Amino acid sequence: MAKLTGARVTVAGAGALGLCIALELARGGAEVVVWDPAAPDDNASGVAAGMLAPAFETALDAASADHFDLLLAARDLWPDLADRAGIALDRSGAAYFGDHIGAVAARLKALGVAAGVYGDRVYTREDWRLSPRAALAALRSTAGAAGVRFGQGLAEGPADGAVLVLATGAERHGLAPELALLAPIKGHILRLSGGPDIGPVIRGDGVYICPDPAGALVGATMERGVDDRTVEPARVAGLRRAAEALLPELADLDARAETGVRAATPDGLPMVGPSLAPDVLLAVGARRNGWLLAPLVAHTIAAYVAGDDPGPFAARLDPRRFDKR
Repeated sequence: MAKLTGARVTVAGAGALGLCIALELARGGAEVVVWDPAAPDDNASGVAAGMLAPAFETALDAASADHFDLLLAARDLWPDLADRAGIALDRSGAAYFGDHIGAVAARLKALGVAAGVYGDRVYTREDWRLSPRAALAALRSTAGAAGVRFGQGLAEGPADGAVLVLATGAERHGLAPELALLAPIKGHILRLSGGPDIGPVIRGDGVYICPDPAGALVGATMERGVDDRTVEPARVAGLRRAAEALLPELADLDARAETGVRAATPDGLPMVGPSLAPDVLLAVGARRNGWLLAPLVAHTIAAYVAGDDPGPFAARLDPRRFDKR
Protein backbone atom coordinates (compact mmCIF):
# COMPACT_ATOMS: atom_id res chain seq x y z
CA MET A 1 0.00 0.00 0.00
CA ALA A 2 1.26 3.47 -0.92
CA LYS A 3 2.59 5.65 1.93
CA LEU A 4 0.70 8.92 1.75
CA THR A 5 1.20 10.61 5.13
CA GLY A 6 0.92 14.37 4.66
CA ALA A 7 -0.86 14.21 1.29
CA ARG A 8 -4.04 16.26 0.96
CA VAL A 9 -6.56 15.00 -1.58
CA THR A 10 -10.00 16.09 -2.69
CA VAL A 11 -12.05 13.41 -4.44
CA ALA A 12 -14.91 14.52 -6.69
CA GLY A 13 -17.51 11.76 -6.86
CA ALA A 14 -18.88 9.31 -4.29
CA GLY A 15 -19.64 6.35 -6.52
CA ALA A 16 -17.73 3.08 -6.53
CA LEU A 17 -14.54 4.64 -7.94
CA GLY A 18 -14.55 7.70 -5.69
CA LEU A 19 -15.22 5.78 -2.47
CA CYS A 20 -12.63 3.08 -3.20
CA ILE A 21 -10.06 5.76 -4.02
CA ALA A 22 -10.86 7.73 -0.86
CA LEU A 23 -10.56 4.62 1.31
CA GLU A 24 -7.25 3.57 -0.27
CA LEU A 25 -5.79 7.06 0.14
CA ALA A 26 -6.93 7.35 3.75
CA ARG A 27 -5.48 3.94 4.60
CA GLY A 28 -2.15 5.19 3.30
CA GLY A 29 -2.27 8.23 5.60
CA ALA A 30 -3.66 10.93 3.30
CA GLU A 31 -6.09 13.62 4.42
CA VAL A 32 -9.12 13.06 2.18
CA VAL A 33 -12.39 14.87 1.57
CA VAL A 34 -15.02 13.57 -0.86
CA TRP A 35 -17.50 15.87 -2.58
CA ASP A 36 -20.61 14.80 -4.47
CA PRO A 37 -23.76 16.83 -5.19
CA ALA A 38 -26.08 13.81 -5.13
CA ALA A 39 -27.54 11.69 -2.37
CA PRO A 40 -25.27 8.79 -1.29
CA ASP A 41 -26.65 6.14 -3.67
CA ASP A 42 -28.23 8.35 -6.31
CA ASN A 43 -25.54 7.74 -8.89
CA ALA A 44 -24.65 5.27 -11.63
CA SER A 45 -22.97 2.99 -9.08
CA GLY A 46 -26.25 2.68 -7.21
CA VAL A 47 -28.24 2.00 -10.39
CA ALA A 48 -26.18 -1.04 -11.31
CA ALA A 49 -26.05 -4.81 -11.02
CA GLY A 50 -22.71 -4.95 -9.21
CA MET A 51 -21.23 -7.63 -11.44
CA LEU A 52 -17.54 -8.42 -11.04
CA ALA A 53 -17.43 -10.35 -14.27
CA PRO A 54 -14.07 -10.54 -16.07
CA ALA A 55 -14.98 -13.75 -17.91
CA PHE A 56 -18.28 -12.91 -19.57
CA GLU A 57 -17.45 -9.22 -19.97
CA THR A 58 -14.45 -10.27 -22.04
CA ALA A 59 -16.33 -12.96 -23.94
CA LEU A 60 -19.49 -10.93 -24.68
CA ASP A 61 -18.40 -7.29 -24.86
CA ALA A 62 -16.28 -6.21 -27.82
CA ALA A 63 -14.83 -3.23 -25.93
CA SER A 64 -13.41 -5.58 -23.27
CA ALA A 65 -12.23 -8.34 -25.61
CA ASP A 66 -8.50 -7.59 -25.27
CA HIS A 67 -8.44 -6.81 -21.56
CA PHE A 68 -9.16 -10.04 -19.71
CA ASP A 69 -5.88 -9.80 -17.77
CA LEU A 70 -6.74 -6.32 -16.53
CA LEU A 71 -10.32 -7.22 -15.58
CA LEU A 72 -9.20 -10.40 -13.81
CA ALA A 73 -6.54 -8.52 -11.86
CA ALA A 74 -9.20 -6.04 -10.75
CA ARG A 75 -11.54 -8.81 -9.62
CA ASP A 76 -8.77 -10.46 -7.63
CA LEU A 77 -8.38 -7.30 -5.54
CA TRP A 78 -11.98 -7.53 -4.36
CA PRO A 79 -11.72 -10.19 -1.61
CA ASP A 80 -9.32 -8.10 0.47
CA LEU A 81 -11.37 -4.93 -0.03
CA ALA A 82 -14.62 -6.76 0.73
CA ASP A 83 -13.18 -8.17 3.95
CA ARG A 84 -12.05 -4.73 5.12
CA ALA A 85 -15.33 -3.02 4.25
CA GLY A 86 -17.73 -5.79 5.23
CA ILE A 87 -19.05 -6.32 1.70
CA ALA A 88 -20.58 -9.67 0.82
CA LEU A 89 -19.31 -11.19 -2.43
CA ASP A 90 -21.60 -13.64 -4.21
CA ARG A 91 -19.41 -16.24 -5.92
CA SER A 92 -22.25 -18.28 -7.43
CA GLY A 93 -20.87 -17.59 -10.90
CA ALA A 94 -22.74 -16.82 -14.10
CA ALA A 95 -24.38 -18.70 -16.95
CA TYR A 96 -24.94 -17.61 -20.54
CA PHE A 97 -28.04 -18.70 -22.46
CA GLY A 98 -28.18 -17.54 -26.06
CA ASP A 99 -27.58 -18.12 -29.72
CA HIS A 100 -23.78 -18.26 -29.48
CA ILE A 101 -23.06 -20.93 -26.86
CA GLY A 102 -20.34 -22.62 -28.87
CA ALA A 103 -18.55 -19.38 -29.70
CA VAL A 104 -18.77 -18.10 -26.12
CA ALA A 105 -17.47 -21.40 -24.73
CA ALA A 106 -14.57 -21.33 -27.19
CA ARG A 107 -13.73 -17.76 -26.28
CA LEU A 108 -13.67 -18.60 -22.57
CA LYS A 109 -11.48 -21.63 -23.21
CA ALA A 110 -9.04 -19.52 -25.23
CA LEU A 111 -8.79 -17.12 -22.27
CA GLY A 112 -8.02 -19.99 -19.92
CA VAL A 113 -11.30 -19.59 -18.04
CA ALA A 114 -12.69 -22.69 -16.37
CA ALA A 115 -16.16 -23.04 -17.90
CA GLY A 116 -18.48 -25.83 -18.93
CA VAL A 117 -21.32 -26.31 -21.40
CA TYR A 118 -24.40 -27.83 -19.81
CA GLY A 119 -27.14 -28.32 -22.36
CA ASP A 120 -28.38 -24.86 -23.29
CA ARG A 121 -25.93 -22.86 -21.19
CA VAL A 122 -22.27 -22.00 -20.60
CA TYR A 123 -21.38 -21.68 -16.91
CA THR A 124 -18.34 -20.33 -15.07
CA ARG A 125 -17.60 -19.61 -11.42
CA GLU A 126 -15.08 -16.92 -12.34
CA ASP A 127 -17.66 -14.09 -12.37
CA TRP A 128 -18.83 -12.74 -9.03
CA ARG A 129 -21.31 -10.13 -7.85
CA LEU A 130 -22.02 -7.69 -5.02
CA SER A 131 -25.11 -5.72 -4.00
CA PRO A 132 -24.34 -2.16 -5.17
CA ARG A 133 -26.33 -0.10 -2.67
CA ALA A 134 -25.18 -2.16 0.29
CA ALA A 135 -21.60 -1.90 -1.00
CA LEU A 136 -21.84 1.89 -1.36
CA ALA A 137 -23.05 2.18 2.22
CA ALA A 138 -20.30 -0.12 3.48
CA LEU A 139 -17.56 1.72 1.61
CA ARG A 140 -18.80 5.09 2.82
CA SER A 141 -18.92 3.87 6.43
CA THR A 142 -15.48 2.27 6.25
CA ALA A 143 -13.99 5.36 4.60
CA GLY A 144 -15.51 7.57 7.29
CA ALA A 145 -14.03 5.36 9.99
CA ALA A 146 -10.65 5.74 8.26
CA GLY A 147 -10.90 9.53 8.52
CA VAL A 148 -12.42 10.49 5.16
CA ARG A 149 -14.66 13.55 5.36
CA PHE A 150 -17.70 14.05 3.13
CA GLY A 151 -19.37 17.12 1.70
CA GLN A 152 -22.47 17.42 -0.45
CA GLY A 153 -21.77 19.71 -3.39
CA LEU A 154 -19.48 20.18 -6.35
CA ALA A 155 -15.74 19.99 -5.88
CA GLU A 156 -13.75 22.99 -7.02
CA GLY A 157 -10.24 23.09 -8.42
CA PRO A 158 -7.30 21.79 -6.38
CA ALA A 159 -6.31 23.92 -3.40
CA ASP A 160 -2.71 24.95 -2.85
CA GLY A 161 -0.65 21.89 -2.02
CA ALA A 162 -3.57 19.51 -2.60
CA VAL A 163 -4.46 17.05 -5.34
CA LEU A 164 -7.88 16.82 -6.95
CA VAL A 165 -9.06 13.38 -8.11
CA LEU A 166 -11.96 13.48 -10.55
CA ALA A 167 -14.03 10.33 -10.12
CA THR A 168 -17.20 11.77 -11.58
CA GLY A 169 -19.60 10.23 -14.08
CA ALA A 170 -20.50 11.71 -17.42
CA GLU A 171 -20.52 15.31 -16.22
CA ARG A 172 -18.38 17.67 -18.27
CA HIS A 173 -16.97 20.63 -16.41
CA GLY A 174 -13.91 22.77 -16.78
CA LEU A 175 -11.62 21.07 -14.28
CA ALA A 176 -9.85 18.84 -16.86
CA PRO A 177 -9.72 19.07 -20.65
CA GLU A 178 -9.82 15.27 -21.04
CA LEU A 179 -13.41 15.17 -19.84
CA ALA A 180 -14.46 16.35 -23.29
CA LEU A 181 -13.57 12.84 -24.53
CA LEU A 182 -16.26 11.21 -22.40
CA ALA A 183 -19.59 10.15 -23.87
CA PRO A 184 -22.63 9.52 -21.66
CA ILE A 185 -24.35 6.14 -21.73
CA LYS A 186 -27.82 5.84 -20.25
CA GLY A 187 -28.92 2.50 -18.86
CA HIS A 188 -32.21 1.11 -17.57
CA ILE A 189 -32.48 -1.62 -14.96
CA LEU A 190 -35.57 -3.25 -13.46
CA ARG A 191 -35.97 -4.21 -9.81
CA LEU A 192 -38.46 -7.07 -9.66
CA SER A 193 -40.86 -7.87 -6.83
CA GLY A 194 -39.56 -11.44 -6.71
CA GLY A 195 -37.73 -13.90 -8.92
CA PRO A 196 -34.62 -15.94 -8.13
CA ASP A 197 -33.02 -14.87 -4.87
CA ILE A 198 -29.82 -16.96 -5.02
CA GLY A 199 -27.73 -18.63 -7.68
CA PRO A 200 -25.68 -17.59 -10.69
CA VAL A 201 -26.27 -14.48 -12.75
CA ILE A 202 -28.20 -15.39 -15.89
CA ARG A 203 -26.93 -13.72 -19.04
CA GLY A 204 -28.51 -13.70 -22.47
CA ASP A 205 -28.05 -11.69 -25.63
CA GLY A 206 -28.62 -8.09 -24.54
CA VAL A 207 -30.04 -8.90 -21.09
CA TYR A 208 -29.04 -10.24 -17.68
CA ILE A 209 -30.95 -11.39 -14.59
CA CYS A 210 -29.23 -11.08 -11.21
CA PRO A 211 -30.74 -13.12 -8.37
CA ASP A 212 -31.16 -11.04 -5.24
CA PRO A 213 -32.99 -11.60 -1.92
CA ALA A 214 -34.61 -8.16 -2.26
CA GLY A 215 -35.89 -8.98 -5.76
CA ALA A 216 -34.07 -9.96 -8.91
CA LEU A 217 -32.46 -7.26 -11.06
CA VAL A 218 -32.91 -7.15 -14.83
CA GLY A 219 -30.68 -5.07 -17.07
CA ALA A 220 -29.44 -3.36 -18.90
CA THR A 221 -29.86 -1.03 -21.81
CA MET A 222 -26.93 0.97 -23.18
CA GLU A 223 -27.99 4.19 -24.89
CA ARG A 224 -24.82 5.95 -26.01
CA GLY A 225 -24.96 9.72 -26.12
CA VAL A 226 -28.04 10.00 -23.89
CA ASP A 227 -27.61 11.77 -20.56
CA ASP A 228 -31.13 12.17 -19.18
CA ARG A 229 -32.61 9.86 -16.54
CA THR A 230 -36.15 9.65 -17.84
CA VAL A 231 -37.61 6.14 -17.68
CA GLU A 232 -38.68 5.09 -21.18
CA PRO A 233 -41.59 2.62 -21.30
CA ALA A 234 -40.42 1.09 -24.59
CA ARG A 235 -37.01 0.28 -23.09
CA VAL A 236 -38.65 -1.21 -20.01
CA ALA A 237 -40.94 -3.36 -22.14
CA GLY A 238 -37.98 -4.60 -24.17
CA LEU A 239 -36.07 -5.61 -21.04
CA ARG A 240 -39.12 -7.43 -19.69
CA ARG A 241 -39.59 -9.38 -22.91
CA ALA A 242 -35.94 -10.39 -23.03
CA ALA A 243 -35.91 -11.45 -19.37
CA GLU A 244 -39.16 -13.41 -19.66
CA ALA A 245 -37.79 -15.24 -22.70
CA LEU A 246 -35.06 -16.59 -20.38
CA LEU A 247 -37.29 -17.11 -17.32
CA PRO A 248 -41.00 -17.15 -18.22
CA GLU A 249 -41.98 -17.20 -14.53
CA LEU A 250 -40.94 -13.54 -14.26
CA ALA A 251 -43.98 -12.47 -16.29
CA ASP A 252 -46.27 -12.13 -13.24
CA LEU A 253 -43.90 -9.98 -11.19
CA ASP A 254 -44.06 -6.25 -10.67
CA ALA A 255 -41.05 -4.22 -11.80
CA ARG A 256 -39.68 -0.84 -10.78
CA ALA A 257 -37.55 0.80 -13.47
CA GLU A 258 -34.53 2.99 -12.73
CA THR A 259 -32.00 4.74 -14.92
CA GLY A 260 -28.40 5.77 -14.50
CA VAL A 261 -25.91 7.60 -16.70
CA ARG A 262 -22.39 6.30 -17.03
CA ALA A 263 -19.42 7.68 -18.93
CA ALA A 264 -17.33 5.99 -21.59
CA THR A 265 -14.04 6.83 -23.26
CA PRO A 266 -13.47 6.23 -26.98
CA ASP A 267 -11.86 2.81 -26.32
CA GLY A 268 -14.04 1.66 -23.42
CA LEU A 269 -11.31 1.68 -20.76
CA PRO A 270 -11.29 4.37 -18.09
CA MET A 271 -8.84 7.24 -17.95
CA VAL A 272 -6.78 6.80 -14.79
CA GLY A 273 -3.82 9.06 -14.17
CA PRO A 274 -2.57 12.61 -14.53
CA SER A 275 -4.60 15.22 -16.38
CA LEU A 276 -3.10 18.03 -18.39
CA ALA A 277 -4.63 20.26 -15.72
CA PRO A 278 -2.12 20.84 -12.90
CA ASP A 279 -2.59 18.78 -9.71
CA VAL A 280 -5.54 16.88 -11.17
CA LEU A 281 -5.78 13.10 -11.46
CA LEU A 282 -8.48 11.39 -13.49
CA ALA A 283 -10.46 8.27 -12.59
CA VAL A 284 -13.32 8.49 -15.09
CA GLY A 285 -14.97 6.64 -17.96
CA ALA A 286 -15.27 3.10 -16.59
CA ARG A 287 -18.31 2.48 -18.82
CA ARG A 288 -20.08 -0.66 -17.53
CA ASN A 289 -17.26 -2.01 -15.38
CA GLY A 290 -17.04 0.61 -12.65
CA TRP A 291 -17.61 -1.81 -9.78
CA LEU A 292 -15.24 -4.41 -11.20
CA LEU A 293 -12.42 -1.93 -11.81
CA ALA A 294 -12.82 0.17 -8.64
CA PRO A 295 -10.10 -1.39 -6.44
CA LEU A 296 -7.58 -1.47 -9.30
CA VAL A 297 -8.30 2.17 -10.10
CA ALA A 298 -7.90 3.03 -6.40
CA HIS A 299 -4.49 1.32 -6.19
CA THR A 300 -3.36 3.11 -9.35
CA ILE A 301 -4.45 6.56 -8.15
CA ALA A 302 -2.84 6.01 -4.74
CA ALA A 303 0.45 5.15 -6.46
CA TYR A 304 0.32 8.34 -8.52
CA VAL A 305 -0.37 10.45 -5.42
CA ALA A 306 2.55 8.79 -3.62
CA GLY A 307 4.88 9.10 -6.60
CA ASP A 308 5.21 5.31 -6.83
CA ASP A 309 5.07 2.95 -9.80
CA PRO A 310 1.40 2.95 -10.89
CA GLY A 311 1.55 -0.69 -11.92
CA PRO A 312 1.45 -2.87 -15.03
CA PHE A 313 -1.83 -1.52 -16.41
CA ALA A 314 -1.00 2.19 -16.14
CA ALA A 315 -0.18 2.61 -19.84
CA ARG A 316 -3.50 1.09 -20.89
CA LEU A 317 -5.37 3.43 -18.57
CA ASP A 318 -3.23 6.54 -19.11
CA PRO A 319 -5.37 9.54 -20.18
CA ARG A 320 -2.55 10.56 -22.53
CA ARG A 321 -3.06 7.46 -24.69
CA PHE A 322 -5.58 9.37 -26.78
CA ASP A 323 -3.04 12.11 -27.52
CA LYS A 324 -0.53 9.47 -28.62
CA ARG A 325 -2.94 8.30 -31.32
